[in-house]
Amino acid sequence: MTAPAKQATLAPLAAQSRRQRRILLILLVAAVGLVIAFCTFKITGNWEYAVRLRSRKVAAMIVVGAAIAYSSVLFQTVTNNRILTPSIMGFDALFVLIQTAIVYFLGTLTLAQIDPRLMFIGQVLVMVVFASALYRWLFGKQSQDLYVLVLVGVVFGAFFSSLSALGARLIDPNDFITLQDRFFASFNSVNTQLLAFSAVVMVAVGLWGLRLFRKLDVIALGREHAVNLGVDYRRVVNQSLVIIAILVSISTALVGPITFLGLLVANLARQMTGTFRHWISVPAAMLIAIVTLVGGQLILEHVFALNTALSVIINFVGGVYFIVLLIRESRK
Repeated sequence: MTAPAKQATLAPLAAQSRRQRRILLILLVAAVGLVIAFCTFKITGNWEYAVRLRSRKVAAMIVVGAAIAYSSVLFQTVTNNRILTPSIMGFDALFVLIQTAIVYFLGTLTLAQIDPRLMFIGQVLVMVVFASALYRWLFGKQSQDLYVLVLVGVVFGAFFSSLSALGARLIDPNDFITLQDRFFASFNSVNTQLLAFSAVVMVAVGLWGLRLFRKLDVIALGREHAVNLGVDYRRVVNQSLVIIAILVSISTALVGPITFLGLLVANLARQMTGTFRHWISVPAAMLIAIVTLVGGQLILEHVFALNTALSVIINFVGGVYFIVLLIRESRK
């Protein structure tokens, strides 16, 4: 290939790379700007106390948003489907079931008295064990069909939800009111110690996943292509699923379920960057998640005066986006 022809071939790739870097820079600036605005907007009284309180909320949003975005992008890659997220496997319903079971068997007083660290670790372990067992069955020696994956996720989610609904009907109405507050993701009462532990685990697991990015880029082409190109498909997928299980469990146990956030940010990241390369799509999805959570909470507190939970709005928008994606996929 001559030099002019080579330059003509590489020029579009260079232009696309510059565009992707600009998008990441814009998202980074937007995220930092919203974080500063959230921590300083309309502060009256003691600045030190207000900034410290708001910084804790922002830290929780960053950890949760990054964990959900990271895990959602990886999950869509290993399942090779844009409309699936880890929440379809019943994580949210399992979280609600754990809370309901504790109240049903032990009461709300015990739920309030349990050491938050013990509660957090217990929930994470239960969800990780559940996810690992389910993933190994679905992606074992003979990978199941995508429709089986969806069906199993829906069945488990419905099963856990049914058990939770049964328990909610049997417990005292006053206990149910207390329990209901835990069913919606909230950043207003995050335990600082749990937040620090979650951040450390998320960073460690995220660094572990970095070395899989190039192989996941190949897996995004499809299983047959990945195997033909020499990728150990089963090993990479199993490691990715363990990472996904840990990240989703941490985010859900820390603040509660946010069902459609991962679907929203993972697809927006790919649409904005125009690539499936994980070195680009994962950071973009994480920044979009942070912008969504921090910006949404900022609007919620100063426009709607906390009249509703942020997760309700995100799930509504994400649900509409999910329907749009389903319609688009059906027309292809």
